[in-house]
Order: sequence, then structure tokens, then C-alpha cells
Amino acid sequence: MKKNFLILYLLLTGAALFSQGLVKLSTTNRKAKKYYQKAEYYLQKRDTDGALKSLQEALSLDSNFLEAHLLIGEVYENTHRDTLALFHYEKMMAIDSSFYPFNYYYAGNLAFSMAKYRKALKYFNIYLKTKGKRLKNQQDAIKKIADCEFAIQALAHPVNFVPVNMGPNINSVYDEYFPTITEDDSVFLFTRTIPDRMAFKGKQEDFFVSYRQDSTWSMSRNIGAPINTTFNEGAPALSQDGHLLFFTACETPRGYGENRKGMGRCDIFVSVKNGKEWGMPVNLGAPVNSKAWESQPSFSSDGKSLYFVSNRNGGYDIFVSHRQEDGQWSEPQALDENINTSGRESSVFIHPDNQTLYFASDGWPGMGGMDLFMSRRDSLGNWQPPVNLGYPINTHNDENSILIGPRGRFAYFASDRKEGMGGLDIYQFKLPDKLRPERVNYLKGWVYDKNTKQPLSARIELIDKHSGKTIAASFTDPQTGTFLTNVLLNHDYILHVWAKGYLFYSDHFKTNAEGVGERPLRRDIPMTPLKIGEKVVLKNIFFDTDKSTLKETSRIELDKLVYLLQQNPGIHIQIGGYTDNTGSPEYNIRLSEKRAQAVYQYLLQHGIDASQLSYKGYGLSHPVASNDTEEGRRQNRRTEIMIVK
Repeated sequence: MKKNFLILYLLLTGAALFSQGLVKLSTTNRKAKKYYQKAEYYLQKRDTDGALKSLQEALSLDSNFLEAHLLIGEVYENTHRDTLALFHYEKMMAIDSSFYPFNYYYAGNLAFSMAKYRKALKYFNIYLKTKGKRLKNQQDAIKKIADCEFAIQALAHPVNFVPVNMGPNINSVYDEYFPTITEDDSVFLFTRTIPDRMAFKGKQEDFFVSYRQDSTWSMSRNIGAPINTTFNEGAPALSQDGHLLFFTACETPRGYGENRKGMGRCDIFVSVKNGKEWGMPVNLGAPVNSKAWESQPSFSSDGKSLYFVSNRNGGYDIFVSHRQEDGQWSEPQALDENINTSGRESSVFIHPDNQTLYFASDGWPGMGGMDLFMSRRDSLGNWQPPVNLGYPINTHNDENSILIGPRGRFAYFASDRKEGMGGLDIYQFKLPDKLRPERVNYLKGWVYDKNTKQPLSARIELIDKHSGKTIAASFTDPQTGTFLTNVLLNHDYILHVWAKGYLFYSDHFKTNAEGVGERPLRRDIPMTPLKIGEKVVLKNIFFDTDKSTLKETSRIELDKLVYLLQQNPGIHIQIGGYTDNTGSPEYNIRLSEKRAQAVYQYLLQHGIDASQLSYKGYGLSHPVASNDTEEGRRQNRRTEIMIVK
């Protein structure tokens, strides 16, 4: 913004250059000069109203009085009357463009703040030709020229944008902002500023939650203790299944409690949901938090990465930390120059597709202030240069706090529009196609003991069948056994489920390109206890037709079996091979035994002691489905393990 040179000089020196006669004024009218000197006096006394009246009198006596136009423009700008300020700057420049050429920069700034982009572009270009300009102002003018050029094109090509207020079940007379939502689109949580006589400044931030009821949302309610306190909680981020809540808490007073003890001005905390109750929040600690400011977390759908905003490097940049195998967080790394700029970045949101990042920035070309952007990951995992979401999603005001719904069709943001319910309200709008993330679906179900039907605490792993990489890892709710995990469309997945004291469960499935509409995938998982006589099918062991050589994709399942046996050295398993009814019984016995032996040999080669292993071929005996259909025959061609000791 403008440095009010004349006003600042008068206030600091107590005597004006012009009134001392050290600089010749442009007017010859004595009365106009006296009014100008009066204005200087009033400004020394910090009486802007008196100064304005005197300057208006001076200009009524000489409308070409350059210094009076410049000074009254500064007074108007200093009191946030930008239209009047720009009028007088332009009047002065029209009278004599060479009188104070640096004012083209200030006029450009005013025009830019008022979204008069063509006028601002003109003034900034003139300013860049001025001799003696400041380097900082020059750099700012170059940046804003790029902003103006973008804004002119954006105004000429607006995107479809019809925001809809989410209504009284979400919004109130208070401020609502920073929403977050679960992957199944069933839980909507957000921040609300509420009055509190015990709080600092008589108000504080709490989290409120609403639940989807068919096509509407329930009346939101305060989620209460132990997360909400009489201090501020803000910027929430739910995990995809709603079992983890990351949020920001700032500057908690001493003695408030170790559970909210901070490392810096603002820290990121996490709470775990157990059944219907939230656990005591825990500070994530170093290295995620530091003595600096950390806020606005966003947790990736694969459960591996936490994105957040920090000023630990001096500016406000987006960082990412990855959860290691031991559960610890890695040293946060600032995202590269395709995301972070010399300006300010905020409001980071990683979509459940784990490929599309949304954030706010004032460093990339935009409409002015903070604009919203989108970046996609390339095939190598690198973030591409961001795309501005366009006008009128972005305006010359600050935009932030955007949330993209899990299906990618709808977006949510906070705004204080005139038609709102009071203060900031949360709005919903359809996201233009070109700004949408990859389409995703989700897998949900529950994990239980197959004999007692009791829910289990278990780890869920989704693995890419072709690359062998773990795509997502999460846990069931220990009280209900339920789980929810994100899946991409048109992918081959291997599913593994682990629970202490049980054989692991395995399966595989493929999501089609259409994602089965909006219907989620469902898997209810019966777990087999580690007891003699219990057995499970290894559904991800693959052989070519009529062959006993293990396919490469079988290694994922076999390595899981190696781990199970290493963790339970006291058990002995029998590997059983089975076929369908194609071919003679003798042939099928030989083939099934060779296949079981192939698994046996793999386990021996990977460190499992022979005392834990045996194998047998059962041929076409013990079918689990009819051999009259291809699907039935596929199920009968299987490898099982059974606990025998």
C-alpha cells in the first residue's frame, strides 16, 4: 500500500518544507497557500477533518494547485476513502504528469484495490518507466501487472459460479468458516465464533458438527469437551473415516493443562474418536510443530501425509510431513516453487484423490489479495504449476477456507455476503468440470470375529495390485469395528485386514471407470482366530492356467504371510492347494500339490523355519462353490492355510 510521504514527513518534523519556503508551491494564490499551510498544521495535530476542510478551501481557490491535490489524496487514502483519493491523484497527474511521477505507483495500487484493472495496468506501466523508483515498489508493480493482465482475461471469461447458502442448520448470526467433511459425505464439521464472557475479547472459536439426513443436514451442535474449550479451536481437518480430527489451538495460557501445552504461537493437535466419544487432544509435537506458527492442517486420504501452513521459514508456506512406519512424523518439507511463492500461502486442502491440491495464495497471478488455486500431481508425483479457480470464485477481495466435497462435484467456502444469515456463512456451489479432482469412491464395512460376531479393532490396508504400493492404511473403530477407506476409479486393489490374535484376511477387487455411480463399495470382514483347525483362503495367490509357477503379483500376499508367521513363531500351518473339476482327479492332485509346494518353498526362502510349515494337494475335493459356472470354478481354484499346531 501507499507510503503517505507528505503526511508522514509533516508528522515527524513538525514543520513543512513548503511552509518554510524551501520548496516553491505551484500556486500563486496567497489565500490558497495559507489554507495549505493550515492543513499542514492540522496534520501535525492529527486533525484530519481540519486538514481536509483547509485543503478543500485551497482547491476551491485554485483547482490546479498540485500539492493540494497530492496532499488531500493522501489524507483520503489514509482514511480509506479510496475513490476520492484516486480522483485527486488523477487530477494532479492530468495537470502535470511530471510533477510527482512516483504517484503513478500509488494511483495504480488504489485502482488495483478497487478492481479497476485496466487503469491500474496503465499506471503501473508508466511507473516502471520512472527514474529513481524503489526496487521494492518496482517488484510489486511487476507482480501487479501480471495480476491485472490475468484479471482482465478472467473477467472476460467467467466460470460458472452459483453459491447457495447452506441454511440455518449450518449457519447462524455468528461467523462460520473452515469446514471439513468425511469421505462418505455424512459428517460436516466447521468452526463457529461464539460469544463467551469468560473468553478473551468476549468471544471464542468452537467446533460444531452436523450429520447428513438424506439430502439435508441436521441442526449443527457443539461437539463439546474435551476438544472445545473456553479458548480458540480452529481450522479442523477430519480423516476420511471421521476417526481422527486434526486442528489448531493457539497461545494457551499457562496452567491450563498439559494436554493443550503448546510449542509455539499456534500448534496442531489431534484427537482420536472411540465410538461416539472424542479422546483428549494431543499436541503432535516436533517435528510437525515448532516455536513458529503452525496451522490449517489437511490429512491425506491414504493416512500417510499431513499438509499444513507454517511461517517457520520466515514466510507463510505450505509444508508436508509424512507418517513413518513406526508412526512418527517426518521432518516437514516446504512444497516446491510450483506451490509456494515469495508471497503468502494458506488454506491448504488435499482432496481424497490424493492427486489434487487446493490452496489460497497472493503470490500467483490473481484478482488481488488471496486467490484460490488448484494444482495436480504429475505421473512422477510432482506438483504442477497451479491454476487460478477464476472469476467470480475469486474476486479482488481475499478468498480462502475452501473445501472440495469427496465426490468432487461440490465445493464449500465461507463468505459474508449481504444475503447471508450474519457474519461469515458457509456456502456450497457446483465446481466447474475443469477444476474438479479425480473421481473417487469409497469402501466401507465392519470387521468382526467370525465365530462370536463381536466387532474388532483392526488395521485396513489397500494395496495397488500392480505396483505393490500401499495406497491407504487406516484402522477400524475399536468399539464398532467399522471402517471407511478411499478408492480411486478404474484401479485393481488388494485388501488386507489385520487384527491381533487372528489370521489376516485377504481379498482383491477392481473399481470400474464409472465408480458404480454414487454407491459405496461394501465389505464386511469375518476374521479367523489363531486356533487349531481354523483356516483362511489366500485370495491373492495367482498362477497361470495349468501351471504351478507363482505370478509376481502373488508376492504381496506371500510377504504378508511371512510377516504373520514371524510374529507368531509358535504356530504351524498347512498350505493346501485346490483345483476345479477340469481335468482328471489324478492330474488335479498333482497340480494342486505343486502349487502348494511353490508357496511352501517361497516361505522357506524368506526365512520361515520348516517346523512351522507343511503342504498338501487336495485336487478337486472340498469345493466351496459349484463347478457348473466359471465364477464357481474360479472360487474352487484356491490356496488355503490351516493352523494345525
